[in-house]
Amino acid sequence: MAPPRRALLVLAALLLSLSLGAASFHSDELLLNDDEEFEGVVARPSAPSPPAAPVVSSSRRRSADAPLPGSGESNAVQFTLEHDLGDGKGFVSAGTFSARLKTFAHGTQTLTKLRFTRNDFTEDDKAAFKKVLQEDGFYTIRLPSNVLDTTKKHHVVSSIRARCIPRDSLDEHIVIHMDGVNILAVNYGSVDGCQYPRPMKLVSFLSGFIL
Repeated sequence: MAPPRRALLVLAALLLSLSLGAASFHSDELLLNDDEEFEGVVARPSAPSPPAAPVVSSSRRRSADAPLPGSGESNAVQFTLEHDLGDGKGFVSAGTFSARLKTFAHGTQTLTKLRFTRNDFTEDDKAAFKKVLQEDGFYTIRLPSNVLDTTKKHHVVSSIRARCIPRDSLDEHIVIHMDGVNILAVNYGSVDGCQYPRPMKLVSFLSGFIL
């Protein structure tokens, strides 16, 4: 009976060894699965982050100085004021108006920021103007009827007694009546009207105007 008992013991020891080996194998497998299921338990190299998308700025952004829609665009324009001193030369340039032409989205146009620059009187001009004063004659000015097409021969004219405008300076007052870029009429005179009796003074110009 001894040999069979010894054989059973050996068989039992062999089965126990196989059981422990299987348990050890399953334990290693569970630890591996734990590493995959729970991030951060075992340090592993992280996947590279995708490159950031490039920022593209729109080239259609409106400049801060650009006019708002509907506000219109403006361009510089100039037109000449002419006068006749009665010396036989006819109308000659007496000064220049400068302005900004504003064109609206719906097509209408108007003038803004009007400025006037007087030409200096030459010695001949002074002599001619003195003669007009002595004769109590008329001083006449004119403007083009269209400020964008000054080649046309149409003008608006205004006259005043030359003695009505001198004060401490040649105190002229110009009122321009316009419809868009067309000058309908011009009023020329002094700010305070014409004095009587009209004094004779030889003075320089001091201009004021209303658009």
